[in-house]
Amino acid sequence: MSVLRAEPTSSSVPQNGRLTVDRLADPLEVVTIDALDVGCEHELAREPHRHDFHELIWTRTGSGHHALDDRTVPVTAGTVTVIGRGQVHVFAHADGVTGAAVRFGEQLLHVAGAGRADPSWLLAGCGGRVVHVPEDEVAGLESTIAVLAAESARPVDERSADLQRHLLSVLMLWVERWYDAARSEHPETQDAAVQLYRRFARVLERDFATHHGAAHYADALAVPPAALSQALTQASGRSTKEHVTERAIIEAARLLRFSNRSISEIAYVTGFGDPLYFSRAFKRHHGAAPSAFRDSARGLVPAR
Repeated sequence: MSVLRAEPTSSSVPQNGRLTVDRLADPLEVVTIDALDVGCEHELAREPHRHDFHELIWTRTGSGHHALDDRTVPVTAGTVTVIGRGQVHVFAHADGVTGAAVRFGEQLLHVAGAGRADPSWLLAGCGGRVVHVPEDEVAGLESTIAVLAAESARPVDERSADLQRHLLSVLMLWVERWYDAARSEHPETQDAAVQLYRRFARVLERDFATHHGAAHYADALAVPPAALSQALTQASGRSTKEHVTERAIIEAARLLRFSNRSISEIAYVTGFGDPLYFSRAFKRHHGAAPSAFRDSARGLVPAR
């Protein structure tokens, strides 16, 4: 295991003023976090950057906060922070943080055919979940991270990918278990709705930029549209259409804040065929037009 660096093994540089995208040279990277201090005289925070990989950040000790998209997410001892691919992230402040970061590509996630044992819904869309690890489970978590790190450092053979995938699956399933245990609701009373929501989250992450219609997701999940919307409302408080629009707007807000793409281009790449309709939808969600949101996010004061 290597010590945490400012960036992963391979990182792209900004092109034409666009947001830096961090990439991995290999499907898996495990690094230690050793007394990380950010936002003080010893080490300055990086510029915000988009991840082209998923990341689990285990915080053993220390405190601080992440800047994750437009949110501030606390760094708390004894937690795992789940960061999904595509999110814009930076360690904005850290005070004596120790632990580990597990970074991995989409190819190491269990996909179709994995059945119930597929906790990848935790990484979908908004991500940024902070999951508390029970004290009596810490030793197992750290041992598994260490084994995963050792496996990733070995010369590649025909078993490497499967071993990495299964070890990573163990970590993800534990995180899912701890997440469920900490829910204020009672998942067992709405299990069917929660399971459908989790399946929907995976399809949404795949299709939100190309399909905004609720019927598409109902067809993909082989359930009636009304049943899907009812289950999503029960599990999350939002209908199918609300989820799809929110996910597209999240992506649009990322691009407005962290890239120099035009508003029309952002509208099209997030699935809005009409830039005017996009502007209206964005304003409903953020209370400001896309151009005003961009200026505010960048600390610019519009001219009077």
